[in-house]
Amino acid sequence: MIYTITFNPALDYHVHVEQLRLGEVNRSTSERLISGGKGINVSTVLHHLGVETTALGFLAGATGDMIAAQLADSGVPVDFIRLPEGSSRINVKLHAGQETEINGTGAPITPAAMELLWQKLDATQEGDTLVLAGSIPSGLPDSIYCDMAERLRPKGVRIAADAEGELLRKILPCKPFLIKPNHYELGDLFGVRLSTAREAERYARKLQDMGAQHVLVSMGEKGALLVGKSGKACFLRALQGKAISTTGAGDSMLAGFLAGWERYQDEEKSLMLGLAAASVSVFSGELADGSRTQEIFDYLCRNRK
Repeated sequence: MIYTITFNPALDYHVHVEQLRLGEVNRSTSERLISGGKGINVSTVLHHLGVETTALGFLAGATGDMIAAQLADSGVPVDFIRLPEGSSRINVKLHAGQETEINGTGAPITPAAMELLWQKLDATQEGDTLVLAGSIPSGLPDSIYCDMAERLRPKGVRIAADAEGELLRKILPCKPFLIKPNHYELGDLFGVRLSTAREAERYARKLQDMGAQHVLVSMGEKGALLVGKSGKACFLRALQGKAISTTGAGDSMLAGFLAGWERYQDEEKSLMLGLAAASVSVFSGELADGSRTQEIFDYLCRNRK
Protein backbone atom coordinates (compact mmCIF):
# COMPACT_ATOMS: atom_id res chain seq x y z
CA MET A 1 0.00 0.00 0.00
CA ILE A 2 1.19 3.51 -0.80
CA TYR A 3 -0.16 6.14 1.57
CA THR A 4 0.05 9.85 0.87
CA ILE A 5 -0.38 12.74 3.27
CA THR A 6 -1.66 16.13 2.20
CA PHE A 7 -1.52 18.49 5.16
CA ASN A 8 -2.90 21.39 3.12
CA PRO A 9 -5.41 20.15 0.48
CA ALA A 10 -6.89 22.65 -1.90
CA LEU A 11 -9.41 23.31 -4.58
CA ASP A 12 -7.33 24.42 -7.54
CA TYR A 13 -9.25 27.02 -9.53
CA HIS A 14 -7.78 27.06 -13.04
CA VAL A 15 -8.64 30.21 -14.98
CA HIS A 16 -7.59 30.70 -18.61
CA VAL A 17 -7.46 34.20 -20.08
CA GLU A 18 -6.09 35.35 -23.41
CA GLN A 19 -4.10 38.15 -21.81
CA LEU A 20 -3.90 39.20 -18.16
CA ARG A 21 -4.19 42.96 -17.62
CA LEU A 22 -3.49 44.02 -14.05
CA GLY A 23 -5.82 46.67 -12.67
CA GLU A 24 -8.49 45.94 -15.30
CA VAL A 25 -11.47 43.62 -15.66
CA ASN A 26 -10.35 40.34 -17.26
CA ARG A 27 -12.71 37.73 -18.70
CA SER A 28 -11.85 34.06 -18.73
CA THR A 29 -11.98 31.81 -21.76
CA SER A 30 -12.39 28.67 -19.63
CA GLU A 31 -12.37 27.58 -15.98
CA ARG A 32 -11.94 24.36 -14.01
CA LEU A 33 -12.19 23.56 -10.31
CA ILE A 34 -10.09 20.54 -9.34
CA SER A 35 -9.18 18.93 -6.02
CA GLY A 36 -5.47 19.41 -5.46
CA GLY A 37 -2.56 19.14 -3.12
CA LYS A 38 0.58 17.19 -3.88
CA GLY A 39 -0.32 14.07 -1.91
CA ILE A 40 -3.82 13.97 -3.39
CA ASN A 41 -2.32 14.29 -6.87
CA VAL A 42 0.10 11.44 -6.22
CA SER A 43 -2.69 9.17 -4.95
CA THR A 44 -4.88 10.09 -7.93
CA VAL A 45 -2.18 9.12 -10.45
CA LEU A 46 -1.35 5.94 -8.51
CA HIS A 47 -5.03 5.05 -8.64
CA HIS A 48 -5.06 5.67 -12.41
CA LEU A 49 -2.02 3.39 -12.74
CA GLY A 50 -3.72 0.59 -10.81
CA VAL A 51 -1.58 0.84 -7.67
CA GLU A 52 -3.18 0.39 -4.25
CA THR A 53 -3.18 3.74 -2.45
CA THR A 54 -4.93 5.72 0.27
CA ALA A 55 -4.85 9.50 0.57
CA LEU A 56 -4.55 10.80 4.14
CA GLY A 57 -4.74 14.37 5.32
CA PHE A 58 -7.02 17.06 6.70
CA LEU A 59 -10.18 18.72 5.38
CA ALA A 60 -12.18 21.66 6.71
CA GLY A 61 -15.33 23.61 5.91
CA ALA A 62 -17.37 23.75 2.71
CA THR A 63 -14.23 23.70 0.60
CA GLY A 64 -13.22 20.46 2.27
CA ASP A 65 -16.65 19.01 1.49
CA MET A 66 -16.14 19.79 -2.19
CA ILE A 67 -12.70 18.16 -2.19
CA ALA A 68 -14.11 15.03 -0.52
CA ALA A 69 -16.99 14.87 -3.03
CA GLN A 70 -14.68 15.17 -6.03
CA LEU A 71 -12.36 12.46 -4.74
CA ALA A 72 -15.33 10.18 -4.04
CA ASP A 73 -16.53 10.66 -7.62
CA SER A 74 -13.06 9.82 -8.95
CA GLY A 75 -12.82 6.64 -6.90
CA VAL A 76 -9.56 7.57 -5.16
CA PRO A 77 -9.50 5.87 -1.72
CA VAL A 78 -9.26 8.48 1.05
CA ASP A 79 -9.17 8.55 4.84
CA PHE A 80 -9.21 12.24 5.74
CA ILE A 81 -9.55 13.84 9.16
CA ARG A 82 -12.08 16.67 9.56
CA LEU A 83 -10.86 19.85 11.22
CA PRO A 84 -13.25 21.73 13.53
CA GLU A 85 -12.51 25.24 12.25
CA GLY A 86 -11.55 27.08 9.09
CA SER A 87 -11.76 25.96 5.48
CA SER A 88 -9.53 24.04 3.16
CA ARG A 89 -7.78 26.48 0.88
CA ILE A 90 -8.47 27.59 -2.67
CA ASN A 91 -5.50 28.01 -4.99
CA VAL A 92 -5.91 30.16 -8.09
CA LYS A 93 -4.00 29.06 -11.19
CA LEU A 94 -3.97 31.79 -13.84
CA HIS A 95 -3.13 30.63 -17.36
CA ALA A 96 -2.30 33.54 -19.65
CA GLY A 97 0.62 32.42 -21.75
CA GLN A 98 2.52 31.88 -18.52
CA GLU A 99 1.19 30.15 -15.41
CA THR A 100 0.72 32.32 -12.32
CA GLU A 101 -0.32 30.81 -8.99
CA ILE A 102 -1.94 32.35 -5.92
CA ASN A 103 -1.99 29.76 -3.14
CA GLY A 104 -4.22 30.03 -0.08
CA THR A 105 -3.21 29.46 3.54
CA GLY A 106 -5.43 26.61 4.74
CA ALA A 107 -7.06 25.65 8.03
CA PRO A 108 -5.12 25.21 11.31
CA ILE A 109 -4.47 21.62 12.39
CA THR A 110 -5.43 21.00 16.01
CA PRO A 111 -3.42 18.74 18.36
CA ALA A 112 -6.38 16.35 18.54
CA ALA A 113 -6.53 16.06 14.76
CA MET A 114 -2.79 15.50 14.60
CA GLU A 115 -3.06 12.70 17.15
CA LEU A 116 -5.64 10.99 14.91
CA LEU A 117 -3.18 11.13 12.04
CA TRP A 118 -0.44 9.56 14.19
CA GLN A 119 -2.83 6.72 15.00
CA LYS A 120 -3.47 6.09 11.31
CA LEU A 121 0.28 6.05 10.60
CA ASP A 122 0.84 3.59 13.43
CA ALA A 123 -1.37 1.15 11.52
CA THR A 124 1.02 1.01 8.55
CA GLN A 125 3.00 -2.17 7.95
CA GLU A 126 6.38 -3.29 6.69
CA GLY A 127 6.58 -2.88 2.91
CA ASP A 128 4.17 0.06 2.83
CA THR A 129 5.27 3.41 1.42
CA LEU A 130 4.39 6.82 2.86
CA VAL A 131 4.56 9.86 0.59
CA LEU A 132 5.18 13.17 2.34
CA ALA A 133 4.58 15.93 -0.16
CA GLY A 134 3.97 19.65 -0.29
CA SER A 135 3.75 22.48 2.20
CA ILE A 136 2.60 22.33 5.79
CA PRO A 137 0.29 24.81 7.54
CA SER A 138 1.69 27.27 10.04
CA GLY A 139 1.74 25.81 13.53
CA LEU A 140 3.43 22.56 12.55
CA PRO A 141 7.21 22.24 13.06
CA ASP A 142 9.43 22.01 9.99
CA SER A 143 10.72 18.76 11.46
CA ILE A 144 7.31 17.07 11.01
CA TYR A 145 8.39 15.00 7.98
CA CYS A 146 11.49 13.81 9.83
CA ASP A 147 9.41 13.06 12.94
CA MET A 148 7.12 10.83 10.87
CA ALA A 149 10.01 9.09 9.15
CA GLU A 150 11.69 8.37 12.49
CA ARG A 151 8.49 6.99 13.98
CA LEU A 152 7.89 4.64 11.06
CA ARG A 153 11.49 3.56 10.47
CA PRO A 154 11.33 0.57 12.90
CA LYS A 155 8.23 -0.68 11.04
CA GLY A 156 10.07 -0.91 7.71
CA VAL A 157 7.87 1.67 5.97
CA ARG A 158 9.52 3.34 2.95
CA ILE A 159 9.44 7.15 2.99
CA ALA A 160 9.19 9.22 -0.19
CA ALA A 161 9.40 12.98 0.23
CA ASP A 162 8.67 15.82 -2.19
CA ALA A 163 9.58 18.91 -0.23
CA GLU A 164 11.84 21.93 -0.29
CA GLY A 165 13.89 24.03 2.10
CA GLU A 166 14.08 22.93 5.71
CA LEU A 167 11.38 20.28 5.27
CA LEU A 168 13.67 18.54 2.80
CA ARG A 169 16.91 19.21 4.64
CA LYS A 170 15.63 17.87 7.95
CA ILE A 171 14.32 14.59 6.56
CA LEU A 172 17.65 13.60 4.97
CA PRO A 173 19.24 12.16 8.17
CA CYS A 174 16.20 9.86 8.40
CA LYS A 175 17.46 8.07 5.26
CA PRO A 176 14.29 8.37 3.12
CA PHE A 177 13.81 5.82 0.36
CA LEU A 178 13.23 8.58 -2.21
CA ILE A 179 13.30 12.35 -2.40
CA LYS A 180 12.05 14.26 -5.44
CA PRO A 181 13.14 17.87 -5.68
CA ASN A 182 12.96 19.77 -8.94
CA HIS A 183 16.20 21.32 -10.15
CA TYR A 184 15.26 24.74 -8.75
CA GLU A 185 14.60 23.29 -5.29
CA LEU A 186 17.79 21.25 -5.45
CA GLY A 187 19.81 24.32 -6.37
CA ASP A 188 18.18 26.47 -3.69
CA LEU A 189 19.17 23.93 -1.06
CA PHE A 190 22.84 24.56 -1.87
CA GLY A 191 22.60 28.19 -2.95
CA VAL A 192 23.41 27.48 -6.61
CA ARG A 193 21.62 27.61 -9.95
CA LEU A 194 21.47 24.32 -11.85
CA SER A 195 20.91 24.15 -15.59
CA THR A 196 22.36 20.81 -16.74
CA ALA A 197 21.90 17.18 -15.79
CA ARG A 198 25.58 16.91 -14.92
CA GLU A 199 25.26 19.79 -12.44
CA ALA A 200 22.09 18.29 -10.98
CA GLU A 201 23.80 14.91 -10.59
CA ARG A 202 26.61 16.48 -8.58
CA TYR A 203 24.22 17.94 -6.03
CA ALA A 204 21.90 14.94 -6.04
CA ARG A 205 24.88 12.88 -4.87
CA LYS A 206 25.40 15.37 -2.07
CA LEU A 207 21.84 14.62 -0.94
CA GLN A 208 22.73 10.94 -0.94
CA ASP A 209 25.75 11.73 1.21
CA MET A 210 23.30 13.46 3.59
CA GLY A 211 21.08 10.36 3.82
CA ALA A 212 18.75 9.99 0.82
CA GLN A 213 18.69 6.61 -0.94
CA HIS A 214 17.20 7.49 -4.34
CA VAL A 215 17.18 11.09 -5.61
CA LEU A 216 14.75 11.87 -8.44
CA VAL A 217 15.20 15.35 -9.94
CA SER A 218 12.52 16.72 -12.27
CA MET A 219 14.05 19.20 -14.70
CA GLY A 220 11.04 20.55 -16.59
CA GLU A 221 11.47 20.72 -20.36
CA LYS A 222 14.96 19.21 -20.03
CA GLY A 223 13.77 15.87 -18.63
CA ALA A 224 14.42 13.91 -15.45
CA LEU A 225 17.45 12.60 -13.57
CA LEU A 226 17.67 9.69 -11.16
CA VAL A 227 20.66 9.05 -8.96
CA GLY A 228 19.78 5.64 -7.58
CA LYS A 229 20.70 3.82 -4.44
CA SER A 230 22.85 1.57 -6.64
CA GLY A 231 25.09 4.57 -7.32
CA LYS A 232 24.12 4.74 -11.01
CA ALA A 233 22.83 7.96 -12.55
CA CYS A 234 20.26 7.89 -15.34
CA PHE A 235 19.03 10.93 -17.27
CA LEU A 236 16.06 10.87 -19.65
CA ARG A 237 15.34 13.77 -21.97
CA ALA A 238 11.85 15.23 -21.96
CA LEU A 239 9.56 14.13 -24.77
CA GLN A 240 8.59 16.62 -27.44
CA GLY A 241 5.03 17.86 -27.59
CA LYS A 242 2.72 20.79 -26.93
CA ALA A 243 2.69 21.60 -23.22
CA ILE A 244 -0.81 22.37 -21.97
CA SER A 245 -0.03 22.73 -18.26
CA THR A 246 2.80 21.79 -15.93
CA THR A 247 0.52 21.71 -12.86
CA GLY A 248 0.77 18.27 -11.26
CA ALA A 249 3.60 17.10 -13.54
CA GLY A 250 6.06 16.61 -10.69
CA ASP A 251 3.43 14.77 -8.66
CA SER A 252 2.74 12.53 -11.65
CA MET A 253 6.46 11.81 -11.99
CA LEU A 254 6.69 10.83 -8.34
CA ALA A 255 3.62 8.59 -8.62
CA GLY A 256 4.94 6.99 -11.81
CA PHE A 257 8.31 6.25 -10.22
CA LEU A 258 6.70 4.64 -7.18
CA ALA A 259 4.34 2.63 -9.38
CA GLY A 260 7.35 1.49 -11.40
CA TRP A 261 9.17 0.43 -8.26
CA GLU A 262 6.14 -1.54 -7.09
CA ARG A 263 6.06 -3.36 -10.43
CA TYR A 264 9.70 -3.81 -11.38
CA GLN A 265 12.03 -3.00 -8.45
CA ASP A 266 14.22 -1.47 -11.18
CA GLU A 267 15.67 2.04 -11.11
CA GLU A 268 15.67 2.78 -14.83
CA LYS A 269 12.20 1.36 -15.51
CA SER A 270 10.84 3.30 -12.54
CA LEU A 271 12.34 6.50 -13.94
CA MET A 272 10.84 5.79 -17.37
CA LEU A 273 7.38 5.25 -15.90
CA GLY A 274 7.80 8.46 -13.92
CA LEU A 275 8.74 10.42 -17.04
CA ALA A 276 5.87 8.84 -18.95
CA ALA A 277 3.32 9.90 -16.32
CA ALA A 278 4.72 13.43 -16.14
CA SER A 279 4.60 13.72 -19.94
CA VAL A 280 0.94 12.71 -20.07
CA SER A 281 0.10 15.36 -17.47
CA VAL A 282 1.97 18.10 -19.33
CA PHE A 283 0.56 17.26 -22.76
CA SER A 284 -3.04 16.69 -21.60
CA GLY A 285 -3.33 19.36 -18.93
CA GLU A 286 -4.75 16.72 -16.56
CA LEU A 287 -3.28 14.23 -14.13
CA ALA A 288 -1.87 11.23 -15.95
CA ASP A 289 -4.19 8.36 -16.84
CA GLY A 290 -3.14 4.74 -17.03
CA SER A 291 -3.52 3.92 -20.73
CA ARG A 292 -1.59 6.90 -22.14
CA THR A 293 1.09 6.51 -19.49
CA GLN A 294 1.55 2.87 -20.48
CA GLU A 295 1.79 3.82 -24.16
CA ILE A 296 4.59 6.31 -23.50
CA PHE A 297 6.35 3.90 -21.12
CA ASP A 298 6.31 1.19 -23.80
CA TYR A 299 7.72 3.69 -26.30
CA LEU A 300 10.53 4.65 -23.92
CA CYS A 301 11.36 1.00 -23.29
CA ARG A 302 11.53 0.26 -27.04
CA ASN A 303 13.75 3.24 -27.76
CA ARG A 304 16.03 3.19 -24.75
CA LYS A 305 19.60 2.49 -25.79
